[in-house]
Amino acid sequence: MGGRGDLPVPSSKSPTGPDQPEQSEQPDRPTPPEAPEVIWLRPERTGRGPRPAHSRDSIAAAAIAIADAEGLDAVSMRRVAAALGAGTMSLYNYVPKKEHLLDLMLDAVAGEYRFPPAPSGDVRADLADLAHQQLGLSRRHPWLPALVLVRPSIGPNALRYTDHFLAVTAPTGLGGGARMEAMALFNGFVGQFAQYEQTAAAGAKWQAELVGYLGQAAASGEFPHLAQAFATTGPPADPDRAFDRTLDRVISAILAPAEGGAQETVEGG
Repeated sequence: MGGRGDLPVPSSKSPTGPDQPEQSEQPDRPTPPEAPEVIWLRPERTGRGPRPAHSRDSIAAAAIAIADAEGLDAVSMRRVAAALGAGTMSLYNYVPKKEHLLDLMLDAVAGEYRFPPAPSGDVRADLADLAHQQLGLSRRHPWLPALVLVRPSIGPNALRYTDHFLAVTAPTGLGGGARMEAMALFNGFVGQFAQYEQTAAAGAKWQAELVGYLGQAAASGEFPHLAQAFATTGPPADPDRAFDRTLDRVISAILAPAEGGAQETVEGG
C-alpha cells in the first residue's frame, strides 16, 4: 500500500529496547527528584566552597519586584535570573522549582509584618492592627491575596504570624484548633476584601454596570429580600470605613466566646 502506509508504525514501547530506559520528553526546567516539596526542608547552601553568589532572600526580592510591577504571571525563573544577572540554570541550584520561588515570595512578604514583643492584652485592638497590616501588604503587593488563597504560606515568617495570632487570641478562651479556624476566617476576610478592592479599582465601568444590574434585579420583584436591602443601603462607603466596619464584626465573632461565655463546641443539625 502506498503513501503513509509504507512508513513504519512507531511502537508504544521505547525504541531503545527492553534493557534501556524509556525515553521521555525532557522537562522545561530541571527538578531534582530528591528535592523536597517543602523548600524549608531543604537547607540553604552553606558550608565549604566558594560563597554563593545569591541567596534565597535576594532571589525572593527580585521576584517580588517583578510581580509588584507586572503581576505574578510575569514571574519566571528566567526573568528572575535576568534581574539578578545570573544564568537561568544556575538559579535552580538555589530554588529547584517554580513553586519554591512562590513560597519564598510569600514568606518574604510575611516578613514585612511588625509584631510587638508580646500582645497588649487588648484582643480587639491587636487583631485590628494585624488586619490593617495585612491589608497594607495586599495593597503594596496586589498579587498577594490571590496567591495566598491557593498556596498557603508556611515559611518561618508566616509561622511567626501564626504564632502571634494564637498569642493574641489566647484570652478568648478558644482552644488551639478553634483559634486556627478563627485565623482562617480572619485572613479570608482581609484577603477577599483586598481582592474586591482591586477589582473595583481596575474595573470602574464593570462596577457601574454591576450596580445597575443589581438594581434592576431588585426592582423585578423576584428578589424581595435583595430589594429590601437595596432600599435601606446608602451610597457606597469609603473603602477604609467599610473595611473597619466589617472587620469589627469579624473580630466580634472571634471574641464571642470570651465576651458572651459561649462554648467552643458548635451545635448544629
